[in-house]
Amino acid sequence: MKLVKIKRITGTIRVATGLRIGGGDAGMEIGGMDNPVIRNKANNEPYIPGSSLKGKMRSLMEWESDRLHPKGDTHQCPTHDEAAMCPVCRVFGVPASHSKDLNDPKTFKLGPTRLVVRDAPLSEKSRKDLLQGFPITEEKSENTINRITAVANPRPMERVVPGTEFDLDIAFKIIDLNDGGKIDEDNFNKVVLKALALVEEDYLGGGGSRGSGKVEFVNLKDETGKDITLPTV
Repeated sequence: MKLVKIKRITGTIRVATGLRIGGGDAGMEIGGMDNPVIRNKANNEPYIPGSSLKGKMRSLMEWESDRLHPKGDTHQCPTHDEAAMCPVCRVFGVPASHSKDLNDPKTFKLGPTRLVVRDAPLSEKSRKDLLQGFPITEEKSENTINRITAVANPRPMERVVPGTEFDLDIAFKIIDLNDGGKIDEDNFNKVVLKALALVEEDYLGGGGSRGSGKVEFVNLKDETGKDITLPTV
């Protein structure tokens, strides 16, 4: 097993409709926001967790490649041999618990997780907008309405406003498993780039069926500075 190279994807995640990735309970105050977006504790700026983007990419590729788990769990091939050839397992990885016997040579046949999706901070442009007083987030109220009494139950939530941009940074390992790295090279185009294209067609974060979460990946470059074009899906 040999690391051949690390491919990179850098660029911008542009929010097209309000983006809602929750930050958990931040302590309730009277009249305060009870559904805040996730923020960097160091500077209080919104960001997109790498786990949110990677998880969405994996989920959509499981759907696209007909690898949905019958109970809705994350797809995992049942054997090491299958996992080594499965594009989803090979690109996105499997838990350490999937390898039960570290003395079994087949345990290492799959190799490490290829895809690394880093947290996406605010771009320099959006950070400047924030410092100049332009709003980065908005409060959106949604109502649950009783069909009989017509009583509304409002639920305010925070969203990142359209036009906000975040810095995208993805790394992908090309590993030679007696194939010269060819399978990983193919998976970069057929899995990683396709997964990003599927995210553009679907949504990121919560509330996607109600209009939130549409994003665009723009100004994508590889490790050499060459433009990357996402496939049509």
